[in-house]
Amino acid sequence: MTKKKETALSIIDNVNVQQVSATMQKISQFQAVVQGTLKQNHDYGIIPGTGSKPTLLKPGAEKILMLMGLTSEYEILESVQDYDKGFFAYTVRCHLTKNGMPITHGLGHCNSRERKYTSDRQDIYMLGNTCLKMAKKRAQVDAALTIAALSEVFTQDLEDMDITGQRTESSYVPDVDNPADVVLTFGKHRGEKLGDIPTGYVRWLANNAKDDWLREAAEKVAADHEAGKNGEEVATDEQVAEIGFLLAELEATDEETTQLKEKFGIREWSELTSAHADKLKAALEDRMRKLGKAR
Repeated sequence: MTKKKETALSIIDNVNVQQVSATMQKISQFQAVVQGTLKQNHDYGIIPGTGSKPTLLKPGAEKILMLMGLTSEYEILESVQDYDKGFFAYTVRCHLTKNGMPITHGLGHCNSRERKYTSDRQDIYMLGNTCLKMAKKRAQVDAALTIAALSEVFTQDLEDMDITGQRTESSYVPDVDNPADVVLTFGKHRGEKLGDIPTGYVRWLANNAKDDWLREAAEKVAADHEAGKNGEEVATDEQVAEIGFLLAELEATDEETTQLKEKFGIREWSELTSAHADKLKAALEDRMRKLGKAR
């Protein structure tokens, strides 16, 4: 007996449209539940420079599997451990099961030549464990996205995340053409671009940031600011004198003055940009009006 050849059209002809419609509706409902349950910047987050589509993180993947009553098990498919050369690579498969029955799986790979692991400050003997954990995490997220039909909701762009699913200074290397567009992911200016941060703080980063790429980017931005580029001018002597007068009128203490300087990332008022000087002047004048100290 000759077996009938299956085609895309013949498969569609045999599909129960009503059942498919009901299934798609359930998928949409589950996606809504997931989106309503997960917390931004913990279970998922938007990585600066990667568009508007959020990235599913490890805590979010674990929560999805819990919602579906699934268990994850891991299988190492490939393992390279060269302690002499400091090279480690792992490919891991994450198996999802329910009550012992296999449901689906996901794949994840990590190796120590990825950019974030090539810093001279890395302990090469710890990289094996780090890469294995990262490969397992990527496999789990891949499986979670597949089983929950969430690829249209989340992406799996995890190259800038550490093994806990949180962004860190050392693991984040932005892909931007202009250093001024680098977005800080830590500290008091978290979420701001280098080009929008006070010059004094950018200069501090150029001298003290842990990562070479950030020190280099900050150095370029600080040099541009100090040269009057990017539309930023250094505050004039008149602006600095005006701020000094306002602080004296407000009887600001040394501690309050120091706190204001720290807020703008400077050591001396002369390091202020013209724009920040205007902003500070307006704030001080507003404080004077509230205290009834007319000029």
